[in-house]
Amino acid sequence: MTRNASAVWQGGLKDGKGSISTQSGAFKDQKYDFRMRFEDEPGTNPEELIAAAHASCFSMALSAQLGERGITPESIETKATITMENLVLTKSHLETTVVATGADQAKVEEAVAAAKAGCPISKVLNLEITLEGTYKL
Repeated sequence: MTRNASAVWQGGLKDGKGSISTQSGAFKDQKYDFRMRFEDEPGTNPEELIAAAHASCFSMALSAQLGERGITPESIETKATITMENLVLTKSHLETTVVATGADQAKVEEAVAAAKAGCPISKVLNLEITLEGTYKL
């Protein structure tokens, strides 16, 4: 399996602009620029996209890990917060809420730990990964 995305950048760092597109078309010519990345201008940026990738990958990995333990979750909601310091990504903090009525908490916690370590995006990120879990069992 391969997936791809492309980016086009025009101009200087602070006055330039760019756009990104994905193979699937989910993003097509999505705009980004310096202010969207380093200031509070509305729009997307690479760190936000990494956060989205990590949150979605972790949620799917957790669903798989729960399934291996005989648990089908009603829902998994994950927020990933990426921290960048001195132009280096240093941390991804995951906050996940699992709703799995009647599930054994120890099995859920075991699945969460396995998903944190086994999620393909977790494996590729060279940064500290922390996790905070809320379980509605």
